[in-house]
Amino acid sequence: MGALPTKEAVYPPTPQPASFTAPPLPVLPPSPCPGPPAACPPRLTRTRPALVHVSLRLPALISQPAGSLALLSNGRFLLGLGTSGHQVVEGWHGVKFERGVRRIRETMEIVRMVLQRERLVYTGEIFELSMGLKLITHPIRDTIPIYLATLTPTGVALAGELADGWLPVFFSPAHYDEVIRPGLEKGAEKAGRPLSDLSVCPIVPVVVTDDRKAGRDSSRAHLALYIGGMGSREKNYYNQLWCSYGYEEEARRIQDLYLDRKKDEAMAMITDEMVDLTTIIGPAEECRERLEALAKVGVDEVSVALSVPGNDPMETLAALQALAPR
Repeated sequence: MGALPTKEAVYPPTPQPASFTAPPLPVLPPSPCPGPPAACPPRLTRTRPALVHVSLRLPALISQPAGSLALLSNGRFLLGLGTSGHQVVEGWHGVKFERGVRRIRETMEIVRMVLQRERLVYTGEIFELSMGLKLITHPIRDTIPIYLATLTPTGVALAGELADGWLPVFFSPAHYDEVIRPGLEKGAEKAGRPLSDLSVCPIVPVVVTDDRKAGRDSSRAHLALYIGGMGSREKNYYNQLWCSYGYEEEARRIQDLYLDRKKDEAMAMITDEMVDLTTIIGPAEECRERLEALAKVGVDEVSVALSVPGNDPMETLAALQALAPR
């Protein structure tokens, strides 16, 4: 029997790359605005997760990474909370979807206690915490602004009552005063605070292009999905929102078509008027002017969902630079 092969023959050494020293992480200056976001300089850049669903994460599990992200961003981090919906929570995650607004209220209260390093003794309708545990680490800030992404009347009122900011989608400036603002004011009045304590920060799709038709067409699939397919016939918050804007017939028809798997027909039902109501489309300068005009209807901040034809990274960066406030 011959000699056994060496380990090197069976497992030849993996070629090693040339040595590489990672550049140091940039040190961000401390946030110059520790107060409410609405009072911050308009050019201050902040960071936040798109959304954390309170139905899928417990308050302590939200609090700890929030504290870490606030540290990494030197106090610029914002915490966005939402409830998601029945279809995603139960159909995708297998968790019962119930009492979403109550759950988000208690989550906000507990997160704030944790980050302030209070002994966690809390009795709510959903959460009961009695052992008095306390966060070991020391967050860079004892408060992190919490923004709510809510759509239902009770959820909108909760944002007005307790949140630092509100993150609406499909935001229609034309309907803010009559349809949207009263719900926020109701919550603010309950808390005995002015509505100016809340930063209104809509998530606004912006398509920078000279081809308006192509820009509108690129937006129809997203609108049809949410109006028609994001939920059941009985419970679709986005569909209900569009009904509140006065598009009851269009919303019903889009939903019927979408749930009957006639998606192209549902998209065709999205009118140019509906697209333009909640989406900014046009050359960069015009888009920038329309974003700035949102301040006149009560918007404090904007979370821009930016796209360009083809989604080329460099063109997207150039569009983003062109949208910057002058």
